[in-house]
Formats: sequence, structure tokens, C-alpha cells
Amino acid sequence: MQLTIDEVRHVAELARLGLTDAELTLYAEQLSAILDYAEILQQVDTSHVAPTPYVLPLQNVMRSDEPAASLDNAVALSNAPDSADGFFRVRAVFEE
Repeated sequence: MQLTIDEVRHVAELARLGLTDAELTLYAEQLSAILDYAEILQQVDTSHVAPTPYVLPLQNVMRSDEPAASLDNAVALSNAPDSADGFFRVRAVFEE
């Protein structure tokens, strides 16, 4: 499927992209090649393949959520580049 420069320009405007004429030509070629490849994939017979929502089997990889003791304050601050009075000290973001 060959896209025209006007079609690519329209899509670029929808995406709020400012493209040069050279970029429009390049993207028209590249997007046309992608659409051609998609047409080839549409020809593959998948009638014997069951619909699957996921390619890989689902399994929960998270550990169970159980209460545990938290870090000691000194341990939590041990790698901090700067701390004061038991808190992380960071540079101010907002000015008054």
C-alpha cells in the first residue's frame, strides 16, 4: 500500500509533528513498507491457532505481602549523600 505525501502530512499534523519535505518523503516510503509487510502477514493462515490473549503463561512473580520490620533510620540514611536530624536532605525545588 503506497501512502501519498499528503496522507503522511495529514498524519503528522494529527500527531502535531512538524516535518520537512525530505522527512515526509522518507516517512512515506518507510510507512508504506510497513503497511506492505502487514498485508503479507494478513495472508498467513491462522485458522488452526487458538485465540490467545497472552503469548506467555501468566504467573504471579510477586511475593506475598506480609508485614515485616522496617529499616532502622540509621541504615536507611547510611547511603544518603546528605542528611540532617534523621531525614534525607535535598535541594529545594520551589522558591518562596
